[in-house]
Amino acid sequence: MSKKITFLTLFLWLTAVTFPVIAQQKADTTYTFRFVPQKDMFYVPWNGNDTELARLLECIESNKATILDGKLPLYVDGYCNSLGSETENLATAKIRANRVKSELIIRAEIKEENFITRNHATEGDFVTVRMTVPIKETAATDADTEARRKAEAERLAAEKRAEQERLAEEQRKAEEARPNTLADTPSETKITNDYHLSLRANLLRWATLTPDLGLEWRICPSWGIAVNGSWTSWSWSDKDRRYALWEVAPEVRYYMGEKKAWYLGAMFKAGQFNYKLSETGKQGDLMGGGITTGYQLRLNKALDLDFNLGLGYLNADYEKYEVIDGVRVRRGNETKDWWGPINAGVTLVWKIGASRAH
Repeated sequence: MSKKITFLTLFLWLTAVTFPVIAQQKADTTYTFRFVPQKDMFYVPWNGNDTELARLLECIESNKATILDGKLPLYVDGYCNSLGSETENLATAKIRANRVKSELIIRAEIKEENFITRNHATEGDFVTVRMTVPIKETAATDADTEARRKAEAERLAAEKRAEQERLAEEQRKAEEARPNTLADTPSETKITNDYHLSLRANLLRWATLTPDLGLEWRICPSWGIAVNGSWTSWSWSDKDRRYALWEVAPEVRYYMGEKKAWYLGAMFKAGQFNYKLSETGKQGDLMGGGITTGYQLRLNKALDLDFNLGLGYLNADYEKYEVIDGVRVRRGNETKDWWGPINAGVTLVWKIGASRAH
């Protein structure tokens, strides 16, 4: 998966404390895999997941015949409580559980029917796999596991409260500083008669059933700051085919000529995608940027038509997958680099904040 996201999550979770290992006279029967809050990707090398996976695979191998006979099921519980609603949390918990099961199906050569799965919108961001290997201390082990989950939930709640307090303090300081900034430049907004705020819609993206909207602020006749965003999510063939993505693209523009119709700019683009148009799907993220150029054709006082093209570089990190019996099975990761066109548009521009008519 994306090296950028991995780096960010490792930085944010550098101080995280891993679950204690519960030792018995036999192999442990409960295994915990950690997930980044609000994310559903299963990062095996991250936060001790590789060690936990190795322990679980060793235990499965020791009991494989019993597991395949259906006498020793693997109990998989997915947890998520970092999203905004119970529905979102349950959906993400389900995806997390399926990703862990996919890893076990591939590595241990077991089947979907060997699992019993439950999903929860509580407690934290992790998945547990439990094998009820008969031992006398089973009840104590379950109690220890429950206490461990509660401790983790309390720790995450404390971190969330601290983050909310930090953001509130930053917002308060920003609001205190804003009046001073405005007071220092009382006449700046009166210097030019050509600044305005525009609402933008890329008609080419809408034609591909990809809603696209943006804003542009013309600071002065020669300079503008724009940002466009796109989002879509389609599925068909009983959800076996998928087309989904989101992108955001901020841009700085310099307008040239007497009419300020031609422009050059610099763009940054980032987003995520999930395409499954055949038997193999691709899901990952993209990031890049480049230069843009275009021409704005004036239609009337309030409307322009913006013809634009962007050239530059894009990097895509993604995983390939197949869906087998309703379970998404990973088939490896790939990275692609692209040099060439990265953006194109025929964009309708509505000037909603022009200071005065020309």
